[in-house]
Amino acid sequence: MSSQSNVMPESTLRAQGIAAAPFPAARLMYWSVRRELWENRAIYVAPAGVACVFLFGFSISILHLLVEMRAAPWLDVMQQRELFGQPYEFAEDLIMGTALLVGLFYSVDALYGERRDRSILFWKSLPVSDLITVLSKAAVPIVVLPLLAFAITVLTQWMMLLLSSAVLLGSGQNVAILWSRVGIFHRWPMLLFHFLCIHGLWQSPIYAWLLLISVWARRVPILWAALPPLTIGIVEKVAFNTTYFGSLIGNRFTGGSEGIAIMERGRAMDPMMLFAPLNFLINPGLWIGLAVTAAFLATAVRLRRGRGPI
Repeated sequence: MSSQSNVMPESTLRAQGIAAAPFPAARLMYWSVRRELWENRAIYVAPAGVACVFLFGFSISILHLLVEMRAAPWLDVMQQRELFGQPYEFAEDLIMGTALLVGLFYSVDALYGERRDRSILFWKSLPVSDLITVLSKAAVPIVVLPLLAFAITVLTQWMMLLLSSAVLLGSGQNVAILWSRVGIFHRWPMLLFHFLCIHGLWQSPIYAWLLLISVWARRVPILWAALPPLTIGIVEKVAFNTTYFGSLIGNRFTGGSEGIAIMERGRAMDPMMLFAPLNFLINPGLWIGLAVTAAFLATAVRLRRGRGPI
């Protein structure tokens, strides 16, 4: 006689009037974010691929470092920092730009893609609300992608430093000047703040707008995402001969004056860089942008409830 299972099917529980225990929201959010990483490998493959290509080019051009080391004693401290720090700054900017492009393309296709391939029918059959779904997709460009880009940047710069040190030691030169002038260890905390706050929080209205268009558009969401801002900018220029709206959008992409100041002070190891995060966090523009982000995401949640496959 076979033993009876201790776990009753959910249909039996419902028939007996017993409600199944709901999953914690944090757990649903965690697995929803992991699902996005499984389905969209470009989130981490693209920045890592760019970093590998850069490391390959850096390993070829590293012989120039020997020439730079011979000229280093004739330069002052600031010139030495600029000389040795340029490749590391370029690696930061390259990975930042790649992460931005990945976040933009991911956001504009995140909710549109599930309607296009009809997988929305499967995901809506699971006990995951529209709110959790939209928030998990928004968390990827705002939180997950900046953290991944920062980790890849740190690993890339660390490998660059080790490779440079190996070449200098092999040629019989002192690596102390290189390690003291590169200054990547001092920049990493500020770089983490830049990735999370500038490329995450400050640019969050852009990602939220793209997610809203992604859930609304029936065709070519990237066109519908770009057309309204472009139209507003053209009308403003023609009617008033001003570019306030274009400057506002550009400010969101570049991080504004606060974001630029954070990177410049961090790279120059300016003592005043400690006050830059505080100035950024009390900036009204940050909180206005977060309010706009919340409004866009709330609208996206509302629209997804009535959306089906295309």
